[in-house]
Amino acid sequence: MIEIETAFELEDRHGSGAYGKRPTALVRGEGVYVYDLDGVRYLDATSGQGVAALGHCHPAVLNAITAQASTLVTSHESFYNDRRAELYALLRTVTPADLNRFFLCNSGAEAIEGALKVAKLLTGRGGIVASKRAFHGRTAGALSLTWTRKYRQPFQDWLPEVEHIPYNDIEAAGEAISETTAAVVIEPIQGEGGVHPADDIYLQFLRERCDATGAMLIMDEIQTGFGRTGRWFGCEHAGITADIMALGKAIGGGIPMGAVCWRDVHGPIDRGTHGSTFGGNPLACAASIATISTIRAERLVDGARENGAWLMAELESLNLRGVRAIRGRGLMVGLELRGRVTPVLKALQDCGALALPAGLNTLRLLPPLIINRAQLADVVAAIKEVLG
Repeated sequence: MIEIETAFELEDRHGSGAYGKRPTALVRGEGVYVYDLDGVRYLDATSGQGVAALGHCHPAVLNAITAQASTLVTSHESFYNDRRAELYALLRTVTPADLNRFFLCNSGAEAIEGALKVAKLLTGRGGIVASKRAFHGRTAGALSLTWTRKYRQPFQDWLPEVEHIPYNDIEAAGEAISETTAAVVIEPIQGEGGVHPADDIYLQFLRERCDATGAMLIMDEIQTGFGRTGRWFGCEHAGITADIMALGKAIGGGIPMGAVCWRDVHGPIDRGTHGSTFGGNPLACAASIATISTIRAERLVDGARENGAWLMAELESLNLRGVRAIRGRGLMVGLELRGRVTPVLKALQDCGALALPAGLNTLRLLPPLIINRAQLADVVAAIKEVLG
């Protein structure tokens, strides 16, 4: 096994430089825990950036990809495939209403790119409305939707024009969405933007306004999808159905995958207008089938709702002096701090718990959906020790 100093040196010397790195080399995972090169164990309340909904190395996913790897790893969508067909059949049982047209890709950012293209193809329009504080990814189309200036500024001349409006502002949405709008893109809960949930009445207004103008309502469910918020998809809390959803992160159980889904009433898009070499490959499809089936069989959506309510109640009961507000739904929780989040993340790691930032001053918790109350209590105890 490579030595820790060598691992750091090699990554620093040859890596792109695009990532800020914590001085820890993770080499193994099991359930809700990950281990570094020295064998130190951490409770992973990040789920690997929201990816490992079933935790690390879940037997169902391991068995599925092992079996598939010995059968057929890749098959382009120009051929039919049994795993892909099985995934389509399974996805349509969990997506809301008639959201059962699917384009499979490799990441959430790719799903956003695909969603924008689908909206353009279905409407023939060019206008796009997104939200301030939004984060949708770093590829060109996704980056144009993302609000934070530091991400967009170096590439501004290359990006499509997007109108950004205040989140949860009905009046601003009414003024911005018109008959020239192709798509309104929104997260049910802004993740990197600070864990801000959308008001149900706001999402309902967006649905009504899009219906009135013929615009497509695109829900970015990359982080909120597949049970994270206590429903299969975050928009279901408001009782609405999107025209298009972008999916990613948890869909593959740790294997890179994303998907665009849209309402069957809109029909298929024209042949050759989009594509992906690796999208819908049998290995990723097998992982996704195992992940979705396990989430359903183990009632992890209900578990996220119940455990998330318990977690937020426990955190609020601490009356932490360093916390301004606690927000979230299900197992997607943000603590807005009175100071910068980076020192808190480091201190939590020293206590054996990994968490995420959401902007400069919000601590974000995205624990695996399989986490139990005792493990959540360990997360609460670490936060109390650091912020209490």
